[in-house]
Amino acid sequence: MNESDITWDVYEAPIGPLMVIAGPAGLRGLWFPGKTPAPPEEARAPLPAVTEQLDAYFAGELRAFDLDLDMRGTPLDREVWRRLLDIPYGKTESYGELASRVDPDLFRTDCEPWQRARAVGAANGRNPVSIIVPCHRVIGADGSLTGYGGGLHRKQALLELEGSGRPDPAWTTRQTSLL
Repeated sequence: MNESDITWDVYEAPIGPLMVIAGPAGLRGLWFPGKTPAPPEEARAPLPAVTEQLDAYFAGELRAFDLDLDMRGTPLDREVWRRLLDIPYGKTESYGELASRVDPDLFRTDCEPWQRARAVGAANGRNPVSIIVPCHRVIGADGSLTGYGGGLHRKQALLELEGSGRPDPAWTTRQTSLL
């Protein structure tokens, strides 16, 4: 990432601070603490379009984000991330279900069909724009919560938020206390 063309800020979410990184072509990252180094302080500036939509999401008022994204990864990564955007608010999908929707030609030639869910899980884990590209909506085949860069407690909190559509008044306090 060329640091001279980015802007960043920290968004104080109910589930903890999130580092927001944007470039000229769109949002490049939404990271939980410790997942990426902070860019230079002189590049820090408000990102109101992102902040407003995150505020609305956490208030239970926004179900789909409308932001330009500038996500960089392999062709498989980008396809998995694109498919994540197809999982509706309040719904979940297993890694295997997600893998079945990805073009088989994007997997390595030595990746057997039964291994594709793991490859999709790895691509899901490389998602640089969590929450907005809803990697938290992917769960284990048995319905269990598995793998989330922000921790399973945050994944659970996001799924709870989306499950009701609107947080109850105690939601923010309860989620913040988990941190």
